[in-house]
Amino acid sequence: MVEAVAVLAVALLVAGIVGTLIPLVPGGLLSLSGLYLYWWHTGFTEPGPIALGVLTALGLLTLLAEFFGGSAAAKAGGASWRTTGAAAVVGIVLMIVTGPLGLLAGLFGTVFALEYVRNGELERSARSALYATVGILASTAVQFLLALSILLGFAVAVVVL
Repeated sequence: MVEAVAVLAVALLVAGIVGTLIPLVPGGLLSLSGLYLYWWHTGFTEPGPIALGVLTALGLLTLLAEFFGGSAAAKAGGASWRTTGAAAVVGIVLMIVTGPLGLLAGLFGTVFALEYVRNGELERSARSALYATVGILASTAVQFLLALSILLGFAVAVVVL
């Protein structure tokens, strides 16, 4: 018989994957929660220490991508930290009101407008806005793949090994 705690742990791992695709849902944290819930449930025996270490590292990479991926891309495109912070706030507010498209539009528009005011260059402002927007999308893809890797690695470590 399958135990409820094991089912909950796997559900958290699956929710981690889904969470990477939904803004403001901490997919990496959900994945790590499922992993450690299962580890605790098995008396700290499954997954083994090496698998647990690798899966934890993947979870931490997921969290880093979630928290800093978009900011790093905006900075690489030439945006200031102040612009990046303002864009994050506007994007989150618009995402709550209009959904994921609001997040992308708010991010792009805010970076473009603030960078244009800051440097007065149309092309440079557009490049910064494009980097920030593509960075958010790329960060989401990386988070998704990392969370999926955690679930698959977990399955291999628990079922196969």
